[in-house]
Amino acid sequence: MVRLNEVRAGEQAIDLPAGSDAALYFIGRIHTPWTDRLTCPRQGRPDGPTCRIEVFAPWNRGLDSIAEFERLEVLYWLHESRRDLVMQSPRSDGNARGVFSLRTPVRPNPIGTSIVELVKVEGSTLIVRGLDCLDGTPLIDLKPDRSLFKPLAPAQAGDFQVGDKS
Repeated sequence: MVRLNEVRAGEQAIDLPAGSDAALYFIGRIHTPWTDRLTCPRQGRPDGPTCRIEVFAPWNRGLDSIAEFERLEVLYWLHESRRDLVMQSPRSDGNARGVFSLRTPVRPNPIGTSIVELVKVEGSTLIVRGLDCLDGTPLIDLKPDRSLFKPLAPAQAGDFQVGDKS
């Protein structure tokens, strides 16, 4: 079982920098059944519980035409996550890995993403399935699932193609 703010064998914490170099606007709040990090699922499930994404004014006007999409990518701020571990041992086995090789919420900039099913739109609230974050999580952004789109520009010389060995 994971303990809050535990540093496991093989993990390494760093001192965080004094300041930041960017600002975010939290455009809404996510409402889920989970109030505790230890009971929150590690990955969202398409058959999971319905959750609500509340979009605040004035950004709620950006929801125009969102109902045209069945899946959305949700970006959110994992506000209760540690930010100081650069090496982590996700299985408590002492085999540490770099944070950027893991899908852990413990990262320098704890941004979470989920692909969710859009169940319905109720004014400035989206009803979705597939989230894996705590109740009250700050919303950063919403986008239609990129797998629903085809590239806008035709392939050009020098573009990477699947199967290239270069």
